[in-house]
Amino acid sequence: MLKFALRRLALLVPVLFGLSVLLFAWVRALPGDPARSLLGERATPEGIARVNASYGFDQPLLQQYLIYVKALLQGDFGDSIKTGQPVLTTFFERFPATIELATTALLFAIVVGVPLGYLAARNQGRFLDTAVVSGSLLGVATPVFFLAILLKLVFADWLGLLPTALRQDARMDATHITNFYVLDGLLTREWDAAFNAMVHLVLPAVALGTIPLAIIVRITRASVAEVLHEDYVRTAESKGLSRRIVSRRHVLRNALLPVVTTIGLQAGLLLSGAVLTESVFAFNGIGSYLFQAISQRDFPVLQGFIIFIAITYSLINLLVDLAYGVIDPRVRVS
Repeated sequence: MLKFALRRLALLVPVLFGLSVLLFAWVRALPGDPARSLLGERATPEGIARVNASYGFDQPLLQQYLIYVKALLQGDFGDSIKTGQPVLTTFFERFPATIELATTALLFAIVVGVPLGYLAARNQGRFLDTAVVSGSLLGVATPVFFLAILLKLVFADWLGLLPTALRQDARMDATHITNFYVLDGLLTREWDAAFNAMVHLVLPAVALGTIPLAIIVRITRASVAEVLHEDYVRTAESKGLSRRIVSRRHVLRNALLPVVTTIGLQAGLLLSGAVLTESVFAFNGIGSYLFQAISQRDFPVLQGFIIFIAITYSLINLLVDLAYGVIDPRVRVS
C-alpha cells in the first residue's frame, strides 16, 4: 500500500508540469492586459510599461515561463497584481472557507444520496423508485447558480429562515484560530459562533451539493441493483440471513466501489464549482476570489490558486484509490 501511495505521489510531478504549461498558456491567452486592468483610467504608455517591467510581462514568453517555474520550485507563488499581497498568504486565508463549504456540500450529498439510491434499488419500479429517479434527473439538470439564487430568494429573502450571505454574522465577535469557522467555534467553545457559522453554510452547501447528490443517487441505485441480482446475494438470502446482514456484508460492500469513485471525482469538482456559489452568497472563499482575479487579469493569483486546487484534487483522488483497498480486499491483493 505504501509503494502504491508513493507511486501515485510521483505521478503528480508530470501532471503538475503539464498543468503548469497549459495554465501559463491559458492565462497569457486571456483577452485584456493586466497592466491596463490595474491602472484603469490612469493608464498611460509609461505606466503600462512600468507595470509590465515590474512583473516581467515585457519578457519573451519562454523566459516568463522559466522564471515562473523557477519561482514555483522555490515556493514563491508571486504577489497579487491587484492587492500586492503574497498569493500563498491569500490562498491559505481563503482556502478554509472553500474547504468548509465543499466538505459540507459533499456530506450532504453522501448522507442523503447513498440511502436514497439504495432504497430506490430495493424498490425498483415502485413509486419511491420513480420519485427518486425523477428527482435526481431534476437535480442534475438544474444549474448551480439558478438553484443558489432560488434558494436565497425563498429561504432567505421571502421566509427569512436563513442568512442571505457571508460565513458568519458580521456582528459576531468570534475567535478565529484556523479560519475554519465551525471548527474554531468548537475549539474555543464559542457555541453561538459555531452554530452561526453552520447556519450560514446551509443554503450554499445545499446549492453546491445538489448535482453531486443527484449523481450519487443514480450511481448507487444502478450499482446496488446490479449486485442484488448476483448469485452470492441470492445464496445469502436463501441461507436465511437477515436482510440487514445481507445488505451490509454482501450488497453495500460490493456496490460501494463505483460510488466511492464518484464521490472522489465530485469532491474535486466541488472545489472548482464553488466559484458561482460563493459569488451568489458572498462567501469569502477562493472561488469568489478567482472570479475577481479573472476579471482583473491577476495572473499570479490565477496561476497560484489553480495549481493548489489541482494538487488538492490529486490528493483527494489518491485517498479514493487507497480507500479501494479498504473496501475490497481483492484490490489490495492485486
